[in-house]
Amino acid sequence: MQINNLQRKTKNKRSIQVGRGGTRGKTSGRGTKGQLARSGRKLRPELRDIIKKLPKLRGRGKNSNLSIQEKPAIINLAHIETHFSNGDKVSPSTLAAKGVIRVYKGKTQSVKILGTGELTKKVIVSNCALSESAQSAIEKAGGSVK
Repeated sequence: MQINNLQRKTKNKRSIQVGRGGTRGKTSGRGTKGQLARSGRKLRPELRDIIKKLPKLRGRGKNSNLSIQEKPAIINLAHIETHFSNGDKVSPSTLAAKGVIRVYKGKTQSVKILGTGELTKKVIVSNCALSESAQSAIEKAGGSVK
């Protein structure tokens, strides 16, 4: 056996330093004084302060009297006269295909047909709300309502 082969039985003990010379002495890495230096410290969540500064929204403001339901697209008999031919079917999908009403987010609007204008063509109306004057004009022209 040679001296370079010798190994210690126990590791060398490091003395724990205290005070200014040590690594975790005096303030133990917490800075100086104050809320953050105390034991059992708890910080008030910042988000709560931000939320408390926002104004409270009560009701719906200026729009409180407006209905939440979406309003139907209004189509007059004059539009049906110009866009459809004799014997055609009138429904929200056919109106959207002809470009009379818009398709929004993949959904067609609900439709209400009003009696403004004259109708001479025989059409079949389905899935549409009708005014009394429009219904009588469609039936007078020889069409039907489903």
